[in-house]
Amino acid sequence: MDAATKRIAMQRIRTLFRLAREIFHEDPALAQRYVDIARKVAMAAKFRLSREYRRQVCRHCKSFILPGVNCRVRIKQRREPHMVITCLNCGEQLRIPLRKGRRKQSHE
Repeated sequence: MDAATKRIAMQRIRTLFRLAREIFHEDPALAQRYVDIARKVAMAAKFRLSREYRRQVCRHCKSFILPGVNCRVRIKQRREPHMVITCLNCGEQLRIPLRKGRRKQSHE
């Protein structure tokens, strides 16, 4: 795939996710359709969705999730501080660490 194809695919994905966010309250099924199309565009162009977009799709049921509407977001302090996103469609939880990984410093 050349750079122009990937650029066009990214524009389409960005537009589809924006439309999904805008239409979700009126028609959740149409928003889901937009997200499904965006995922297929990414697969056809053979590249991963960015982290921003991946977190808007449930890993388990592949549904479009919007915080406060059909997913719950909580901050947990136990062990390592992390954010827990719970999909209210399937109940699956996604845990995201909040601290950056500490790298071992090399001794010179």
